[in-house]
Amino acid sequence: MQDETTPENIDDVPVVKSDHTEAAVSSDDTENKLKDAEELVLRAQAEIDNVRKRGQRELQDLLRYGEMELLRDILPVLDNIERAVDASEQTTDMESLREGFRMTAKQIEKILENHNCKHIETDNAVFDPAVHEAISQQPGNGADPGSVIGVTSRGYVLHDRVVRPAQVIVAANK
Repeated sequence: MQDETTPENIDDVPVVKSDHTEAAVSSDDTENKLKDAEELVLRAQAEIDNVRKRGQRELQDLLRYGEMELLRDILPVLDNIERAVDASEQTTDMESLREGFRMTAKQIEKILENHNCKHIETDNAVFDPAVHEAISQQPGNGADPGSVIGVTSRGYVLHDRVVRPAQVIVAANK
């Protein structure tokens, strides 16, 4: 006893999609996408934190061990000085000792140059308080007033910064 609107077989029943079912599937999909996005954000934050910590660790290592290369370069000079001291105890030849010290001084100058540390020029220079330290003034004997006429300690710059100003004697006004 079927009427004309009742289907004979259950498979013949039309499936009506409800907006409620699509909304539930869409909501699940959105939640999954949201969880994936949150996970990506957490991973990115963790990566940023790791990069920051690694950068801090590398900076600390650089500050702690930054002089290592310079020290490795200086140690052979120390060895040469120790050999010179030993040799001075066994010889009376002052000229050979003096020559040894000249060679050691040149070795140190070369190391400083290799590490971008250069001496401040003072020959025929006008006194510059940025790189010179005046320790006295003397009559210039023909030199222009305010010019450097003597050096008691050489000054040095590292790149563009003064490590130590040159200690100089400046020509006095006439």
